[in-house]
Amino acid sequence: MDSLLIYGSYGYTGRLIAREAVARGGSPTLAGRNGDRVARQAEDLGLEGRAIDLTDGPLEDDLEAFDAVLNCAGPFERTAEPLVLACLEAGTDYLDITGEFPVFERLRQYGETASAAGITLLPGVGFDVVPTDCLAAMLHERLPTADRLQLGVKSEYGFSPGTARTFVELAGEGGVIRRDGRLLSVPAAFRSRKIDFGEGPEHAVTIPLGDVVTAAHTTGIETVEVYGAVPEWSKPLLSATDSLGWLLERPSVERAATRAIDALLDGPDGTALATESATVWGEVVDDDSGERHSGRLRTPNPYALTADAAVSAVERLLEDGVENGFQTPASAFGSAFVTELAGVERELLEADAEGSAVPEPAD
Repeated sequence: MDSLLIYGSYGYTGRLIAREAVARGGSPTLAGRNGDRVARQAEDLGLEGRAIDLTDGPLEDDLEAFDAVLNCAGPFERTAEPLVLACLEAGTDYLDITGEFPVFERLRQYGETASAAGITLLPGVGFDVVPTDCLAAMLHERLPTADRLQLGVKSEYGFSPGTARTFVELAGEGGVIRRDGRLLSVPAAFRSRKIDFGEGPEHAVTIPLGDVVTAAHTTGIETVEVYGAVPEWSKPLLSATDSLGWLLERPSVERAATRAIDALLDGPDGTALATESATVWGEVVDDDSGERHSGRLRTPNPYALTADAAVSAVERLLEDGVENGFQTPASAFGSAFVTELAGVERELLEADAEGSAVPEPAD
């Protein structure tokens, strides 16, 4: 990983990824907008550091010495496209850890350009969307005729500053689902359902994760919804974010919220990283036959999984190569990629004659 540039390396998740890369014997170059923070981090890890401001441009001279760039700086709606454009000019592969659906949709549109330039665009190599993307691919392999896909996520992890800033920036934009091949804007918590994450049915509502883009690319299924587990009493509060969006869009309010986030949050501590877990659920349905398949993945803390998945993706890309153009984790590395990560457990389910889910041993 000596030919890797980690951008946004001094943020919470960037620090986890940089340490994981070093622990595996790599010597990536660290980079970010704040030169002092990059320099301190680089000195601590014994690595090279560079100050790179994405607003300065052109950036291709900063990237052409590297085989790949891993972007860890959110909100990715601001950082992804400048880096992708520079990667296209420099001939450098691009990866990131976004879960923001607008970013996936925008980068997907660069797919043909990336193929022509001979590079790979591989966003979403963290918790969003590695487990959900791989589970979607597993289920599609079991039911290739599926017309609909639903995914669900349950986690009790806290936010890092970057994740919280992204939430503030996207608050009020509502939700999104994919229906018959089209992305549809819907209100927040647009639809609800019960999902069994392993301990009985729980309340879940639609959330705007990137799988509405990535799962369709991976599987070809054109109707996709993503759900998040929430207490039933919280749905009215989630719906209210639509009406509060105008407030967070005011520059002064957004700046104040960002300062508060930076002062109060620093992501899960070591104990939480080691002990917390998350569960991902999925179901595919063939509308003509009524056949359905479902499954669950239990993963470590999402930030711990992100560090493992991101570094593993970089290793695979640099060592084995990935087809050029726009890729998702499962299209790049196969559905089993997530099960190769530490602490991930898989449980595939079948529908019995009465239609209830029964466990099937994983192979």
